Amino acid sequence: MPESGAGAHLQDQLEMLIQDFRTSTEPPMPVFVVHAQESADDDAVTGLVRQLYAGQEAHGTRCAVVQDGYEGPTEVRRAAALVRALSDPKKWGGPKAVYRRYAFPRLRLVHAIDDAVAALGDSWPAPAPGSPEAGQDQRQLLLNQLAQQRWRPRNTARWRSGLPLFDMAHILPASLVTVLAALLARSEWYVAVGAGLVFLLLLTVLNYVLPGRAPIFLWLRRESRWFMTTTFLRAADQDEPTEVSLLRPVRSWKAIAARAYDVAEALKAGGDFHLQLCVLALREDLRDNHRRWSWDLRGFKRPRPPMLFLPHADARNGGIELIRAVSDVRSRRSELDPLLVVAAVRAHDVARLERSVVPTAPDPDPVPPKFGERLRTWYREWAHNLRAAQSPSRERSVLPWVMKIPLPHDQLGPVEERRRHLRASTRPTLARLVWALHTLVLVIAVLAAGTIMRADALHDRYCSASLLTANRDTRRAPGPGGGAECIGIATDGVRFADWLPEPRPGEEVSALTAGEPRPWTVAELEDRIGRQNADVLARHSGTYVTVVYAGPLSADRSDGSSLVKGAEELAGVYLAQAVINENSSVKLRVLIANGGVDLGHQEQMAEAIAAYAAHDPTVVGVVGTGRDLKSSRATTRTLMEAGLPVVSGTNSATYLPREFANWFSLAATDEWQTRQLGLIAAQLRTPQRRQYALVLARDTARTDDLYTDEQARYGGQMLRRQGFTLLEQRRYRLSGGKPELRSHAQEICRGEWVPSVIYFAGRVEDVDPLMAQLGTEPGCAGRPLAILTGDDLSKADFTAGGQSVAPKVTLYHAALAELEQAATRTAFYLDAAQHLPGLAGRRLRHDSPALASGQTALAHDATRALFWAASRDDRPQSRASTWVNLRNVKIEGMATGTIDFTRAPLYGDRTGHSIVLKEVRRLGDGTSRPRVVCHRTAGDTAPLTREECRIR
Repeated sequence: MPESGAGAHLQDQLEMLIQDFRTSTEPPMPVFVVHAQESADDDAVTGLVRQLYAGQEAHGTRCAVVQDGYEGPTEVRRAAALVRALSDPKKWGGPKAVYRRYAFPRLRLVHAIDDAVAALGDSWPAPAPGSPEAGQDQRQLLLNQLAQQRWRPRNTARWRSGLPLFDMAHILPASLVTVLAALLARSEWYVAVGAGLVFLLLLTVLNYVLPGRAPIFLWLRRESRWFMTTTFLRAADQDEPTEVSLLRPVRSWKAIAARAYDVAEALKAGGDFHLQLCVLALREDLRDNHRRWSWDLRGFKRPRPPMLFLPHADARNGGIELIRAVSDVRSRRSELDPLLVVAAVRAHDVARLERSVVPTAPDPDPVPPKFGERLRTWYREWAHNLRAAQSPSRERSVLPWVMKIPLPHDQLGPVEERRRHLRASTRPTLARLVWALHTLVLVIAVLAAGTIMRADALHDRYCSASLLTANRDTRRAPGPGGGAECIGIATDGVRFADWLPEPRPGEEVSALTAGEPRPWTVAELEDRIGRQNADVLARHSGTYVTVVYAGPLSADRSDGSSLVKGAEELAGVYLAQAVINENSSVKLRVLIANGGVDLGHQEQMAEAIAAYAAHDPTVVGVVGTGRDLKSSRATTRTLMEAGLPVVSGTNSATYLPREFANWFSLAATDEWQTRQLGLIAAQLRTPQRRQYALVLARDTARTDDLYTDEQARYGGQMLRRQGFTLLEQRRYRLSGGKPELRSHAQEICRGEWVPSVIYFAGRVEDVDPLMAQLGTEPGCAGRPLAILTGDDLSKADFTAGGQSVAPKVTLYHAALAELEQAATRTAFYLDAAQHLPGLAGRRLRHDSPALASGQTALAHDATRALFWAASRDDRPQSRASTWVNLRNVKIEGMATGTIDFTRAPLYGDRTGHSIVLKEVRRLGDGTSRPRVVCHRTAGDTAPLTREECRIR
């Protein structure tokens, strides 16, 4: 710490200026020139300046101290060498200085041109009068030299050039590379490699065709922008362009080259221009290093201004010329810079700095004030007179920015008692705490962890998710076997086929079609529906309606049959869309919704459909939901509350049309089906003889299946009406997806009363295990037995040998789609051969394996019925109008006959369902042959009779 009285007062004055610098935007910073009133005290003044330097460095101020001498032929050149030495960031601030080091790109650019001029020396020819060729040679020599130096000072490492990290010269190429990487992230590897090579080739070509082989993006560096825009160099301009533009790099490079040549000529000529340009570049760099509203808020993080200390300002180090140049440059510029200069000059050199505005007249007061008060008074007067002192009307002998302070002998001696001097606030600024590297690292770490956690949560919850966002129309759900299913409505490129497990060898053949594989896949259908939708949106905006297909589009690895229904229904929906869009002025857009394996997540699916329909008014209804489950009520209610009518092709629930006004189904209800099967059961009954019957049903305590419950209830009621004596109902469980039937078969076949008729209220996949048990169990094997069951058996294909019945067992089942009689009056099979994948060129019939189950036909007819209601009068209808119009639908020529909703009661069963009753018997070769017992096409309301449905 300073030991003299003057030192303590000067330190206090510096701290007051620093405090003003913290609170004010740009306070004027003087050049303090201290000198002794007596020559004998010159060394004491020099020591005082060194003590001030040590004190400010201890306070964390960024300080630089100059040497006693620099090389140079003139004092001006030595002053320029002094400024050059200050371009080293290590000269400013010790280990206690806050924030990162200074950068001096502008000053280094000036030094680079100066070094190029010095390197050329005498090899730079003087231009002959009127010889433009010589001028061109000079320019080319200069640019070649600058190219060798890479436009940096000589002997400077490339990676220590002082270029700031966050500069346009770095941001632009980094941004280009980032954008290129983002665009090519999903491209093939050869596309990415090729694009990268082309980009590098472009940069290389630019590097060698630019004027003077300047570095890439030189015109975007901050020093180049300053170089071209500073008014200080306007006098050196010639007839060359001086504009720089981001979009005109060649013109910008030419402007920089022309400016560099003009500056080089001025530097070669010598004079004060060189020193003043260096001082200007230094102050501009310091201004930029303390710019508050920069990307890193560095001005807020550096609350103490930079200080330059000159303990010996004389001719040897050019200090006096530097002081004069600082004052002259500041007087020419309108901007303030933060540099605070403290210089000590010897008493005999004071005359060289007589251009001072500090009054030297003796104080008129009889008792002179203390030195500290005089110092503050001088500073106030200097600041007050600063603007007037810079006026051009003042004498040229004035150095307005210099504040000359004479130090009396009594203030240079050591003080007897050290007092605590002032010190500006040392609290870290808010910007330093909040906008700092460690804070940034912490924030980045927290954000990265939060982003990763959010991304993981989104990927765990939704089917399609990016880093921060997700498609919320589809969600992940746990599937059977520990896998995951994608549930919801597919939008924005989501494909349910991507969530299907890879088929094992031979698994592409349907479990229900042992002979011929299904000719299409879900992926193919999704792609074709997507192309239809894209064409509708692109070419027919405002003239289309949207229908949602809601079905089971997930597969269970342990049960290959679970995807058959969804794939066949989706084929029917696509076929209807293709035919409609080909022939109708109102177009059909189809969205696909997945309810999971066997529609196990149909409630979540319905919620997703309702949420999507809330913001898409073109959605007019839903096709599908073709499986009767315990969740069917909630699903239908959710869709009803969203205003969406539902047209189902295969859901035979009895209660849904009685409870929901938005429910329309092509399938005969379970109650009505069992009444038709009663026509066959009556023929199996021997009059005047007790016959036993049994209902064998799935145990639904652990499943969501309501179809088997309805079949068991109505099947039992039907058998009682026909006079059978019912044995106790039996329920079998599923284990690993397989039915546990062995114990039931033993008790049925070895019991006291063996039934002659069994009503099987189960699913199609349970039939083979049942037949295997009945064909081997004593008491049943070899004895006549009739099995009655519902429409789920229509998905079986007995003709191809995929399934069979046990010996002496006759199977009677209902089917929802009568296709044979309707085939003569429909274009369904011609359309299927034209549009469905894998069927092109085939001659299709009602019994073709791909279409025989009726699932495709029923989904096609349901879609056509819903579209008819949504496009009445050849105009797109609203959702509410579509619901109303459905009760006026009557369409002939469909795959199952005539679809007629005109006589459907508001809450009750309609008539005119398609129905087929089939008989399946075992042949001598072990295969089974189905036979149609009786049937009705859709729209035919004549009741079936016992005579029509006569069995053998």
